[in-house]
Amino acid sequence: MQIALKIDVDTYHGTLQGVPALVADLGSRGVHASFYFSLGPDHTGRALRRVFRPGFLQKVARTSVVSHYGIRTLLYGVLLPGPHIARRAGSILRAVRDAGHETGIHCYDHVYWQDHVMGQNESWTRTQVMRAVGAYREAFGTHARSHCAAGWQVNAHLFALEDELGLSYASDTRGTHPFLPVMDGIEGRCPQLPTTLPTLDELVGIDGATVDDAIDQILERCRTQDTQAHVFTLHAELEGQQFRKPFLRLIDTWLTEGHSIGTLQALRANLNPTQLPKHTVSMREIPGRSGVLATQGPAL
Repeated sequence: MQIALKIDVDTYHGTLQGVPALVADLGSRGVHASFYFSLGPDHTGRALRRVFRPGFLQKVARTSVVSHYGIRTLLYGVLLPGPHIARRAGSILRAVRDAGHETGIHCYDHVYWQDHVMGQNESWTRTQVMRAVGAYREAFGTHARSHCAAGWQVNAHLFALEDELGLSYASDTRGTHPFLPVMDGIEGRCPQLPTTLPTLDELVGIDGATVDDAIDQILERCRTQDTQAHVFTLHAELEGQQFRKPFLRLIDTWLTEGHSIGTLQALRANLNPTQLPKHTVSMREIPGRSGVLATQGPAL
């Protein structure tokens, strides 16, 4: 089985602490992954406005948000100014590339995108995407080839912009296999490589599951599902820190079982976009996560 590692980097703290740890751990195993960076100001503290969203407090309690992110991060954008991630930590971003990993765009302002993108117009969406594009170019000196939406939050205008930017692929959705997205009358030509496996933070704490229980659940899905490829999303703030040891057990077990672990671009290289099916994209709930996420729907 081909397993693509999609590493979301949401915060300044995750960039400073989790990213170097993951680069070291993966490098010691000869594994490459795809890192997607939040590139603008870290305004994590503003996420506390989600307190009234169904399931948010339960997720906070299950995943020990304070211990993962730290008090300082939870004050960014509220009582402390949010550091500009790409400018303050550009050397770390470039070190990821220099270590042979793929890099791409997660967002400009993670909280602002995640909390507002649904229902926004083309102008708002273009502004946010182009800010991220510019920050990526400033950090790396080149254009990004891929995008993965923060929190799997999208609107239809995003798919048109990804076509306009000529991206190789995007990973904005949850689903089962690669496809071309159709939403609100917009038919995207940029392949979607959806996250196919649950994330650890969606499993931990459900029915008392520990992190190791969550790892076992993911391994069992890979052993029993009839598929040739999976996309697994992890977070620098979790698997690069407190979930680090269990995550390495997951990687080591996959390698022992003979699976190929690599980047999403490696997965994309085996695809012919003209032969991909078209699927609708709708916003739906995912077990273990609060709110609704962009999800692969029926084929057209």
